[in-house]
Amino acid sequence: MLSVVIPAFNEEDRLGPTLDAVADYLGQIESSYEVIVVDDGSSDGTTRVVQEKAGRNARIQLLRLPENRGKGAAVRAGVLASRGDEVLFSDADLATPIDEIEKLRDRVAQGADIAIGSRAKSGADIRVRQHPVRELMGRTFNLLVQSMVMRGIEDTQCGFKLFRGEVARDLFRASQVDGFAFDVEILLLAKSRYHVVEVPVTWRHVEQSKVSPGRDAARMLWDILKLKWRKSWIRQENFPTR
Repeated sequence: MLSVVIPAFNEEDRLGPTLDAVADYLGQIESSYEVIVVDDGSSDGTTRVVQEKAGRNARIQLLRLPENRGKGAAVRAGVLASRGDEVLFSDADLATPIDEIEKLRDRVAQGADIAIGSRAKSGADIRVRQHPVRELMGRTFNLLVQSMVMRGIEDTQCGFKLFRGEVARDLFRASQVDGFAFDVEILLLAKSRYHVVEVPVTWRHVEQSKVSPGRDAARMLWDILKLKWRKSWIRQENFPTR
């Protein structure tokens, strides 16, 4: 079975079409799947939208966090609730179309434990670019990750990652970062024991980004500093516990 985990914070406007697209595609290629939407303490109609879709498709599930805890916390909750042999994490905006999963599944079938979508690898198809300021933020963040935490992954932040099911649950049980830098922590944990491959994908920037250039950038920097300090423990045989 394939599990698709979608974190959602105030996604009332675009979540409906996303769930339609995901369910329509998976209905064609999968005999068994589940879509777990994690409402991260939304204040709009996100829950209502998911409930309406779930009423028409029992494979869509809603998981609600009582308050806004952050994207990492939402993905963690969804992954730990998943039951699939494969687990895909996808952003609610479908900046990477759902059918790109086939590229990732091919690499997992070839032996990878984790296949991550990448906007930076040669062959990536960027249909709509971000504002230059956000592109600069992304490049700066990647330089910090490369210099302070780990090398070898060109794009840690693309919101489209496929895991073997038990690998995903193993990693997220050990994770601690609740905010947007959770991808870096998961990949740092993964590199100590799993085979990770980076796969070029189609991607387009979608407006209404939930990342604040001020507040969230500062929090991501702080999380990177904490991960730098934790590296020596993460590299040990046993994962750190919460």
